[in-house]
Amino acid sequence: MQSLTKRAIRIEFVKESLTFSGEDSPMANLMLSVMGAFAEFERALIRERQREGIAIARQRGAYCGRKCPLSDEMIAELHRRIAAGARKAAIARDLGINRETRYQYLRAAV
Repeated sequence: MQSLTKRAIRIEFVKESLTFSGEDSPMANLMLSVMGAFAEFERALIRERQREGIAIARQRGAYCGRKCPLSDEMIAELHRRIAAGARKAAIARDLGINRETRYQYLRAAV
């Protein structure tokens, strides 16, 4: 925040009706620093709680990530059709995946 006010950028908190500019009093600078410190502290608490929640969900088995869109048979078909020289866009369209997903499967096989 202070780097912004040094460049003569005016910071306005609408909800709190506070305005800070580069020519503020030492008291205004203190308020801005305290507000920044509390915001940083609050964000750190949120991230800590998020990490704890993810760890608990993983223990329960509820946080496993996204399911694989292709079955093993479909992956084998993808590789067979690529080896046969079929168009990659057509293969992706037929399997119901986008091109980036197709490239990820091809990179994983190498």
